[in-house]
Amino acid sequence: MASFKAVLFDLDGTLVDTAPDLAFALNTLLEEHGLMPLPLADIRPIASNGCAGLLHLGFNLSQHDADYLPLQQRLIQLYQDNIARESTLFPRMQMVLSTLHSRDIPWGIVTNKPTFLTTPLTQLLQLDQAAACIVSGDTTPHSKPHPAPLLHACDLIQLAPKDCLYIGDALRDIQAGKAADMITLAASYGYISADDDISHWQADGIIDSPEAILTWL
Repeated sequence: MASFKAVLFDLDGTLVDTAPDLAFALNTLLEEHGLMPLPLADIRPIASNGCAGLLHLGFNLSQHDADYLPLQQRLIQLYQDNIARESTLFPRMQMVLSTLHSRDIPWGIVTNKPTFLTTPLTQLLQLDQAAACIVSGDTTPHSKPHPAPLLHACDLIQLAPKDCLYIGDALRDIQAGKAADMITLAASYGYISADDDISHWQADGIIDSPEAILTWL
């Protein structure tokens, strides 16, 4: 195993379990339109796919449909108003972060979530002060799977990509990490759909729980 000087996390589905609040926003929107709410088990696997994934699941809409934009705006507002209603760190993740702190290993967040949602969520969960860096989906001109956000995180923490471990629960996370020349871990405990085959993502490792991260350190 390599010796890592920093650990970088994707946010939704890797560091924080945000699916309950995303589900609440989608189900509230469905009910506003006279539709039945969906079980969390149906929403959870696509929770990392943002508005596009949620509105396709709930309303069978694509981004090209005329109704998409107003529903997207309402969904974002509902989510923003309830952004930390039930969202929490994944089980045992606090222990992982505490262990990193005790070993003087900085950790940061690199997410495709836009800043106006990332900032309140990380503040309410008291992650903003502990994180060595927080890079959102609109921090750089490109979002994942482009490596730019991860390379920007390296600039912020003043470390080379090869010294960083990146962990995510989506193919775009692994693609971005590999393009940035980082070691990557795929989080199988995250928001994985039935169509995803993690074994084909070519991550350097697959972990089924947050504490498994520690074996890589």
